[in-house]
Amino acid sequence: MRRGKIGFWMRLAEFLVRPMLWLLTKPDWRGQENIPTTGAAILVFNHISYADPFVAAHFVFDRPRELRFLGKASLFRIPVGGYILRQIQQIPVHRHSADAVKALESAIDALNRGEAIVIYPEGTCTKDPDLWPMQGKTGVARLALITGAPVIPIAQWGAQQIHHPITRKLRLRPRTPVIVSAGEPIDLSAFAGQPTSSPDVLREVTDVIMRRLRDDVAVLRGEPAPTGPLLVPPPKPPKATPAAPSPEVSP
Repeated sequence: MRRGKIGFWMRLAEFLVRPMLWLLTKPDWRGQENIPTTGAAILVFNHISYADPFVAAHFVFDRPRELRFLGKASLFRIPVGGYILRQIQQIPVHRHSADAVKALESAIDALNRGEAIVIYPEGTCTKDPDLWPMQGKTGVARLALITGAPVIPIAQWGAQQIHHPITRKLRLRPRTPVIVSAGEPIDLSAFAGQPTSSPDVLREVTDVIMRRLRDDVAVLRGEPAPTGPLLVPPPKPPKATPAAPSPEVSP
């Protein structure tokens, strides 16, 4: 299946990244037929490595399907790389700021245009010691309820061998096995018509999505998924403010 015409910058990004990924990873793609080739779609991934966005882009582009990532705003300030991200219309997320809502609005606009977006509901690499999906942020639920776009769970395993989120070890070895598997859309029909501003509804929808991801990751790992509540990530410690200098005391 041929992909529609894409712009210069998207083509450049693909040209730069794809050869590196074929060298670095040994991909095992599963369930790509569950990603619609046209129309709005919310692609949700578990987050286990800083290598994840590259693996995700490789997987989705091989469908073939163009995509929009929701990524940390700091990535858009990286020289050259940040410029390319802006040119290919990726969506910066300004966390803990007055601009945070802009990412949600941009994602809604993209879905209303019939585009596919990639989102990591956890917002960061998992803090679970065994790398299971943890509790997600509720933005993904709001997107699903507002737009009605299908939510496609995409489980992955193996990228942690390239970069481990807990130990921070980076291991760039050729042909590291990575498995990515897209499942059938998550059934959220029970929440149709529910208020999109209700924290309880948004939390329940998000937990449904994350538990489905946890179950799908378990299939890839070949072991039972944990039972019970999802891990709630610990809050980040507040940034220390520098102490004011003590006034000098004359002898």
